[in-house]
Amino acid sequence: MRWDELEEEPCSMARTIGVIGDRWTLMILRECFLRTRRFEGFQSALGITRHLLAERLKKLVRQGVLRRIPYQEAPKRHEYILTQKGLDLYPIMMAIVHWGDTHMVDTRGRPLLHEHRKCGKNFDPVMVCSECGEPLSAKEVHTHPGPGARSTPAIQAPEKPKANARRSVA
Repeated sequence: MRWDELEEEPCSMARTIGVIGDRWTLMILRECFLRTRRFEGFQSALGITRHLLAERLKKLVRQGVLRRIPYQEAPKRHEYILTQKGLDLYPIMMAIVHWGDTHMVDTRGRPLLHEHRKCGKNFDPVMVCSECGEPLSAKEVHTHPGPGARSTPAIQAPEKPKANARRSVA
């Protein structure tokens, strides 16, 4: 797979990585979820070069993750707002944060706590099955080819398919 062709792969992970899979894009998205909206705010928070920031913001707008809204005419300036497609990245961002809070935290503790507005409690994100509501772990998940799959070494159906042939994730 070529980096610049990931968005064309018949693999949901590859396509997603093609959009958000570099460090600056993930950090820009972090800032979006922390409600940063303006170019100068991103640059100040991240210390990223203007050229690189402009490039990443353009890609996120082109991919429909962000939308540009003018807030000033002279000179023309824009805010960058998460679209629904962008907001749908929240579980991914929270999973990365949770992993960091679990495995990369230092003696000072978590840098940010996340509070659920409805109940007022700090929380850890938990992934659950959309069908039964039970928590998920990698060992409890099996995969099988879907309608968009192609035969590749990563997702290849067995030569003699068994009833409900599945692969374990871990």
